[in-house]
Amino acid sequence: MLLRKPLLVLLLLPLYSLAQNRYDIVIDEIMADPTPQLSLPSNEWIELRNISANPINLQNWRIGDATSQSGPMPSFILQPDSFVIICTGSAVPAMQAYGRVISVTSFPSLDNDGDQLYLRSNTGLTIHAVSYSLSWYQNAVKSDGGWTLEMIDTKNPCAGISNWKASNDTRGGSPGIKNSVDATNNDQTFPSVKNAYAIDNLNIIVAFDEPVDSLKGATIGNYSIDGGLSIQSATSISPLFDKVQLRLTAVMQANIVYTITVTNVTDCRNNSIGSKNKAKIGLAVDAAANEVVINEILFNPKNGSDYVEFYNRSNKIFDANKMYVANRNSSGAISSTRLISPAPYYIFPGEYIVVTEDAINLALDYLVQNPDALFVVSSLPSFPDNEGSVILLNFQGAVVDEVRYKDDWHFALIDNAEGVSLERIDPEGASQEPNNWHSAASTAGFGTPTYKNSQYKLLQRINATVEVTPKVFSPDNDGRDDIATIQYKTTEPGYIANITIYDANGRPVRSLVKNGTLGLEGHWVWDGLDDKRLKLPVGTYILFTEIFNLNGKKETFKNVVVLARPLR
Repeated sequence: MLLRKPLLVLLLLPLYSLAQNRYDIVIDEIMADPTPQLSLPSNEWIELRNISANPINLQNWRIGDATSQSGPMPSFILQPDSFVIICTGSAVPAMQAYGRVISVTSFPSLDNDGDQLYLRSNTGLTIHAVSYSLSWYQNAVKSDGGWTLEMIDTKNPCAGISNWKASNDTRGGSPGIKNSVDATNNDQTFPSVKNAYAIDNLNIIVAFDEPVDSLKGATIGNYSIDGGLSIQSATSISPLFDKVQLRLTAVMQANIVYTITVTNVTDCRNNSIGSKNKAKIGLAVDAAANEVVINEILFNPKNGSDYVEFYNRSNKIFDANKMYVANRNSSGAISSTRLISPAPYYIFPGEYIVVTEDAINLALDYLVQNPDALFVVSSLPSFPDNEGSVILLNFQGAVVDEVRYKDDWHFALIDNAEGVSLERIDPEGASQEPNNWHSAASTAGFGTPTYKNSQYKLLQRINATVEVTPKVFSPDNDGRDDIATIQYKTTEPGYIANITIYDANGRPVRSLVKNGTLGLEGHWVWDGLDDKRLKLPVGTYILFTEIFNLNGKKETFKNVVVLARPLR
């Protein structure tokens, strides 16, 4: 008997795998939005598939999303090439008709428009994770609800949108059986570096476009950074493993752009990183007024949605995750504030970003040179076709730039401006100057989102001054401050000037100078009268002076003067 006991114990051991290897079990189907209901029950659920060669016990395994984690799963042996449905307890009776079901407490609420899901073993190891979005359905009708997302090739579990699509099963999904879209879909795509951002001056996150091998991602020797800096440690970030945190040996300095280079990192199919293996990094700051400007506006789209482009004209680094696009409501208050990017994305000097509601149609209608700089905002502020306002706000809510556009800013000979963007000519020029805007060129497809405008031109500046004295005048003919004198000086001849006077409400009241020729210095006077030679009321007035020549040099000046009346 003593000799037989070990054999008896061996025979009683559970015949399932005790090992837990990443991707042995995968999340291969997701019902995130069961409404409108088709044939399947109106419940949220996910399906797991065992793609290993061994039975695996799911006892104490958990599922979770970006905000919550389920309770532990009960003892359940998932056989090779088999499926199990995971859902909340109340959904079990309805889902049991389609296959084996495991209920868990605190089943995560699956977001319709995108969520991050993970499967974690009883030891805490992340076995599989996906971060889906509406675009993964690759079908505008099915993404509206009632259909599941299905993985195409479960042997290729790391790929994102290229390995998922909406179910083709007429019931709306295929719970408990092989996916309706099941096929071979070999991953031969190299992983790429998407971008990088700083947690602080010592810690950097490098983001990849797909999950990477966690061991190679955590290898210090696979990273280098210029500027005399070096890497102290590298840590792959769970659950998706599409990000790696790097800690530097010395701090980054302000207003310096560094470059990180990645080598030898592979995805989970062992595809090594390709040529897109570099990312710029630095320390981002909050944007001040006019450091980032509104550079292009499509407010009258033909097929898709509006878009707005922003341009970093400074030498600083800004984070789109801390900037907002907005407009003004009918009362003139800032309204409809929308965050530009849900995740950190740096805008380096001389770079562009674009916000829109519909990236797919935008890419069909216009050339998008840098898709990574395109941000989808689910509900953009309203930008009416005739006139409206576009506002850029910083993290503190202060106005960085604002444009109150009008449709007559378009080129006058364009019969129909539908689908034609309005481009800023000179990023250094005034945002509210109509002459600094022009319709995008037909040769550029009437829009240039994410790259330099077709009408771009740096206007040459004039070395000139315009001053008004006195700052307060009283045109009552008493011999004391009866007129306002506008004095100018230039360093070269051949200039022409226009001067228009506006009241405090922005209404033009006097066209003082029209195409006046200038010497090297001179002056004009204003007597406080309007164009009809009538007295203007007491108040503050703005003298807008434009100086230009035939070679394209141009400068504008704004001077404030107060018109007063003496007390009697």
